[in-house]
Amino acid sequence: MNILFACSEAFPYIKTGGLGDVAYALPAALRKLGDDVRLVLPAYREALNASDRLIKIGGFTVKGFEKSYHLRLLQATKNDFEGLVYLIDIPELYNRPGNPYSDNKGKPWADNLERFVVFSQAVSKLTQYLKKCNAAHNWSVDVVHCNDWQTGFVPVFLKASHNPLPSIFTLHNLAYDGQLSYKKFTKLGLPEKWWSADFLEFYGTASMLKSAMVFSDAVTTVSPNYAREICTRELGFGFDGVLRNLGKKFSGILNGVDLNEWNPRADPYIKQKYNAGKQLTSGKQLNKLALLKDTQLPQTDSPLLGFVGRLVEQKGISLICEILPELFKTTDVCMVILGSGPGHFETELKSLAKAWPQRLYLHIGYSESLAHRIEAGCDLFLMPSIFEPCGLNQMYSLRYGTLPIVNNTGGLADTVVNATSTTLKNKKANGFVMKKADADSLFICINNARKLYAEKALWKQMQSTAMKQKSGWIYSARAYRKLYVAQHSKAVKSKYAEDKFSNSKKRISA
Repeated sequence: MNILFACSEAFPYIKTGGLGDVAYALPAALRKLGDDVRLVLPAYREALNASDRLIKIGGFTVKGFEKSYHLRLLQATKNDFEGLVYLIDIPELYNRPGNPYSDNKGKPWADNLERFVVFSQAVSKLTQYLKKCNAAHNWSVDVVHCNDWQTGFVPVFLKASHNPLPSIFTLHNLAYDGQLSYKKFTKLGLPEKWWSADFLEFYGTASMLKSAMVFSDAVTTVSPNYAREICTRELGFGFDGVLRNLGKKFSGILNGVDLNEWNPRADPYIKQKYNAGKQLTSGKQLNKLALLKDTQLPQTDSPLLGFVGRLVEQKGISLICEILPELFKTTDVCMVILGSGPGHFETELKSLAKAWPQRLYLHIGYSESLAHRIEAGCDLFLMPSIFEPCGLNQMYSLRYGTLPIVNNTGGLADTVVNATSTTLKNKKANGFVMKKADADSLFICINNARKLYAEKALWKQMQSTAMKQKSGWIYSARAYRKLYVAQHSKAVKSKYAEDKFSNSKKRISA
């Protein structure tokens, strides 16, 4: 099957977070099942620079809010990346410094709505362009898979152009949306009747998330538990009614991890490679000592905590900031933090690192190497997210025998089994789960983990259980492939019925 995978970021071309990992790993797993998956991304400056070869294969015009843009369609390849990537090249919109969503100072681009509405329209037109040029490119699309609000208008433009191509839309995080005013909506040439609560309109705006939910043929999110949670008023961000109305069209498919990229047995970034067997204890210890040395923290046997991620409220960073002073005063633990985010969180963490230089190491920004070394060298990984659609870092941690401490939400609840007398006895425990998303629960959970850390046999049992958990993308890919096949079959049957009806009308007219 030929799948066009539309996304606003994808490793190794450009990545700001977990979405970039998904856009790399899921297509790779689908290719192993025999599918031809091609990515389409905006031609960001970083993506252009990351490409080893760029070929112009065509171009066409797309409509913005106030003007039209002529784009170059580029085909990109990279030596260490399997599969083709289409880049939508409109320098005025995408060839800028910074990341896909903001400038070098972290300020969101003022024209983000137009940038991604135009990208959505370009993806829709690309499917038609490839179909028309099938003889030249020998490839046409069977299914379009769209991801998050930045591609939310792809299903809209497909329907507006009467393109019967089936589309799948995946919600990675319901907290982020693109919302257009009525004035901007009228600039796009879409049917006026679509400005209604039955279609695009959402509390006085045109929501790109709601549009995707309504117009796509199937909607997924990134874990079964998150799928249930966002159908509630508490976690639905106002979309709970829309999601409930989707019925069987909506499902949760748990993300996986790239078993090659995150593999302690072959990780090039870590000091000592190891597995879940005899090498486990010695391998973890050597990586811990190396990480402590690199971060200039004292080389003790006390638990080493780690955090990798965005320094934002959703990730529970305020809870971490709140408990660290008391934790450092009452225990001998140390912590390594890697991430970036809004200035006030960075400032607070810098103050903590300055106050406790022998206990807290802080790296603002992102480092792939350090991320791997944290997973291999730490004993515990903190992920007290207020909500978490799926989460990847807790699965990376499990893979490396670094036991996660998580809040009982979303994909964290789907992947982490709390250590209790029962789960320890039946060897199911692989981490620690907070009772509530607050600082007290996090503090208690860390102390419970510290007590168990002293029981080396049980600790090693938990590490081994964690490392043996099945978390590869192949399981997710099979579920998505089943969905693709079902929607493609529906589209083919619908087209057959439509053609049959049209031919019947022509014979009657004749």
